[in-house]
Amino acid sequence: MKIATRLASIALALSASAAVHAHNVWLLPSSTVLSKGDWITVDAAVSNDLFFFNHRPMGLDGLVVTAPDGSTVKPENMLEGKLRSVFDLNLVQPGTYRVAVLNDGVLARWKDKATGQVKRARGTPENIAGQIPADAQEVEVTQSAGRIETFVTVGKPSALKPSGKGLELVAANPTDLVKGEKASFALQIDGQPAKNFDVTITQGNTRYRDKINETTLRTDANGQFSVTWPDAGMYWLEATGKDTKTSVPAAKERRLSYAATLEVMP
Repeated sequence: MKIATRLASIALALSASAAVHAHNVWLLPSSTVLSKGDWITVDAAVSNDLFFFNHRPMGLDGLVVTAPDGSTVKPENMLEGKLRSVFDLNLVQPGTYRVAVLNDGVLARWKDKATGQVKRARGTPENIAGQIPADAQEVEVTQSAGRIETFVTVGKPSALKPSGKGLELVAANPTDLVKGEKASFALQIDGQPAKNFDVTITQGNTRYRDKINETTLRTDANGQFSVTWPDAGMYWLEATGKDTKTSVPAAKERRLSYAATLEVMP
């Protein structure tokens, strides 16, 4: 499948997840902490229940794995199945890695001049203009900036440098989370504090609970928030929003989305 289609697929999944929580979009590493360099496997899916493969695979065209020194790690054995995608990582360098699927997509909507029917197209900032007819009427263009990620540490943790693009999490050590202890984080938008932003945290295994039991927190004036983990296990952190800081001239709105998988130890 073409990259533009894949990016649009990720954007649609993020949008649906944020709106109704019908689908969760996530990366799930086999390990988040390694004592020494080793291989890990990462699953990637869009699901009805957290960390269960029961909807469809996530596209990996936007996958970027960043090593502690800022270099890029090449994923191996990438595979897209019917319900999940999967890839392996050989993590040799000590420190903390950022594993992320990035989306910078654009959605266009317009009315066809000849038929009056509503048409839609999804693509990238580079190719969306070419998909809209010159005589299109009532054109609406929306940009999306999404990040889905997780973190893995080999040996001693290292500082994570924010990209300064879109909505992202800032954490001193996102792989050193312990049951009963408070952890502090911050959200940023384009490198600036995401003020008064809602953050939702959900423990995994929702399949086996009558209620999702999600926790919603709100960032302060510095974009900061904290959480005391009630139990050990895998957690999903999500935040969504929108602004008008688009990089596509025709777009009046930018939809922001972020999701991260975090592991809390006993």
